[in-house]
Amino acid sequence: MSALPTPSLAARNHDPTRQLAAQALSRAAGAPLIAGNEVELLVDGEQNFEAWRNAICSAQSSILFENYIFRDDELARGLRDAMIVQARKGVQVMVIRDWLGCLGQSSFRFWQPLIDAGGLVRTYNPPRLGSPLGWLSRDHRKLVVVDSSAGFLGGVCVSSRWLGDSQRKIEPWRDTGVSVRGPAVQELVTSFADTWARLGPPLPESIANAGIGAPSAGDIDLRVIATIPNAAGLYRLDLMVAAMAETRLWLTDAYFVGVAPYVQALTAAARDAVDVRLLVPGTSDIPAIGNLSRSGYRPLLEAGVRVFEWNGSMLHAKTAVADGRWARVGSSNLNLASWMGNCELDIAVEDRAFADRMEQQFEMDLENATEIVLGGKRVRRQSQRPAQRASVRRKGSTGRAAAGALRLANTMGAAITNRRVLGPAESYSLGAASLFLAITGLTAIIWPRSLAWPMGALAIWFSIVLFGRYLVARRKSRIHRDSPGLSE
Repeated sequence: MSALPTPSLAARNHDPTRQLAAQALSRAAGAPLIAGNEVELLVDGEQNFEAWRNAICSAQSSILFENYIFRDDELARGLRDAMIVQARKGVQVMVIRDWLGCLGQSSFRFWQPLIDAGGLVRTYNPPRLGSPLGWLSRDHRKLVVVDSSAGFLGGVCVSSRWLGDSQRKIEPWRDTGVSVRGPAVQELVTSFADTWARLGPPLPESIANAGIGAPSAGDIDLRVIATIPNAAGLYRLDLMVAAMAETRLWLTDAYFVGVAPYVQALTAAARDAVDVRLLVPGTSDIPAIGNLSRSGYRPLLEAGVRVFEWNGSMLHAKTAVADGRWARVGSSNLNLASWMGNCELDIAVEDRAFADRMEQQFEMDLENATEIVLGGKRVRRQSQRPAQRASVRRKGSTGRAAAGALRLANTMGAAITNRRVLGPAESYSLGAASLFLAITGLTAIIWPRSLAWPMGALAIWFSIVLFGRYLVARRKSRIHRDSPGLSE
């Protein structure tokens, strides 16, 4: 019997082991299991965009749209214009865009026609003088909720890059999303409402609570995992699933930067005869992250984890499926930036039929992938055209860059302390790090002021910010102490 539970069955069979596992998963994720849902798998950008567009055009009361990237192109303008039509009919349209994700992709002027039609648009975490490093945390979610009855989430951003370019022979990006109907949609609304309230006045109660008490739409049990910075609910869940998997654990990830605890969980599972497979891009839109990912292959391969690289233009999906009964789809990558630094949104589904569909898709994806092996020469089944490679080497997220920085720091630490043997792929990281440190050291010796002055200015900036936070905290403390009814 698989350790991964189907709690509705557990309740019927009174299996204490399953009940304990279900409780552990709920506490690890910080998300309860919600029964009575319908979930449909949406493969690649075309299916996701069509589903979004159809839902938006049929909206009766509200449209909630949250995404990391809105690119000013024909696709995004079409979705925006559809929301403008609905806003003019009285539908409440609310959009959250990420400042960094949209930087260089679209300006706030892109949204002015929607605002003029009555829609509301808010920007997540733009740079502020009072928060010098706050911009490192991003809203990396991809969410559409219509009328509090239909929700869509996954890894797809609002950009025609996901559709490819047939004229330039650029294939579509490979990505995965889902549509959700049933009681779990209310949790999607709540996740949007929490972020919306951080950026200004809260959602109207007529929208925020519209999905409460929604009837069953199917027989699928799932958890909605709305990650916020430093919460790490999905990280704990991913670790637990890796530890509980008994037969197979198949992972697809766009920006894998394995941290030691998770790599250890995967290698332990593989050594325990679990069929662990990892599918990652063969060509990344951030080449440096691709090199850093490869530097982590060796311990996985040595333990028996099978690693595959996608042969298409870009693999952007973030999915997992375990033991044919548990599956995850969402926006979170397998790196610390997603697990602990960003706002992310995923669902974890406990349903055999859906997990079977996910496994079928994974096996189809492997038909267009090349397996990486130790000690052998890596050969692709089909070579990539130059246009494909050029199409993905563009702007990426700071979250992924931060994850790459963590991997680089780990590699440098290992080299300096000699705590483990470095793999050949890590030579790229060490070479770049040594060159950077040499340039920095020479600059400090020859032109010390060029480093001292920026560091001094940064220290003064930080001190002003911290002192301002101190004054605000003291003021709140004084108000709290002087409030009536608080004295002993």
